[in-house]
Amino acid sequence: MHHIRSLTQTQLVEYLLHVAPVRPVFVWGAPGIGKSALVQLFAESVGFPCVSLLGSQLAPEDLIGVPEIVGGKSRFCPPVMIARDEPYCLFLDELNASSAEVQKAFYSLIHERRIGEYVMPAGSVIIGAGNRAQDHAIVKPMPSALINRMAHVQLRVDPRDWLQWAYGAGLHPWVTEYVESRPDHLWSRPPPTEQPFSTPRSWHMLSDQLHGLGAEVADEWIAVAASSCLTPEHASQFRGFVQTVRNRYGVSDLLKGTLRWPDAPGERDVLYYLAHAFRAQLVKELPSEREAVSPTQRELAHRAKALIRDLASINFEIAQMIMAAPDGQEPWPGWFLAEVVRDLPRLVVQADGA
Repeated sequence: MHHIRSLTQTQLVEYLLHVAPVRPVFVWGAPGIGKSALVQLFAESVGFPCVSLLGSQLAPEDLIGVPEIVGGKSRFCPPVMIARDEPYCLFLDELNASSAEVQKAFYSLIHERRIGEYVMPAGSVIIGAGNRAQDHAIVKPMPSALINRMAHVQLRVDPRDWLQWAYGAGLHPWVTEYVESRPDHLWSRPPPTEQPFSTPRSWHMLSDQLHGLGAEVADEWIAVAASSCLTPEHASQFRGFVQTVRNRYGVSDLLKGTLRWPDAPGERDVLYYLAHAFRAQLVKELPSEREAVSPTQRELAHRAKALIRDLASINFEIAQMIMAAPDGQEPWPGWFLAEVVRDLPRLVVQADGA
């Protein structure tokens, strides 16, 4: 499904508004990125109730119903949640996780909006959704006949769209501020092993936990909450971020020279977060070409090299880590990296060889 065009959250809702009323749509995407919530939002936008069926938990009779005898003849009676009299949105979630028999039962429903003798009311909408095999989710092959009955799009995570929603939904300010500073941490690829990983859904879960724990929550409980639903690296950096907020640390203070790197043994999470936030801000502010460097940016680069040197004296491993491009992050501008190679060769050589 790599060739299918991907859409942001806002684009997906717009696409569904135009296409779903005339053709069934299947939405592909990783777990936890908001597929179900966006279908609900679409249904609300058109004024339809949304009936959700979870494919992984269905048996064929849950769709086609059970037979009854009428006038000496048998007929199947579909369940009341499907057999409605008014138009509605039928959401077939985890469709590609359902059994082959259940997928077959969807053929006429998706193609003709019909199950047995029951025909969905005119104007009704059918939307399917499912995870992808590369996300280590439980998926089963979809028959070509079923695939060919739907239009297919992929949902991708867009931090700006998500933050706009998150602020309106009242998510905890630590969560929104962190994701605003590290949008690349909003989603991470599901790991091959059983451990939490970061998604829009897991950040929402963390927000709910923080609201429940209260304003005076201890650092220990923040660590528990973050590690319960985020990628381990993101959980560690989030803990550091919260400590920087509570202790009024900031990257801008580092760059101004009014703050030094925290070097106490108990502040490693703070150091780890600040180092990565420092890297992210510099990569964003320094131009990619040397010719485009302004005097202010030249001064910023000089200050940054001094801070990297100081960081290496406190924790060489963290300094080495930020000189690389971890987790597919944007690389340093080539001219700046060349200057660091010249001034701090040991640090960069070891980072490149890591």
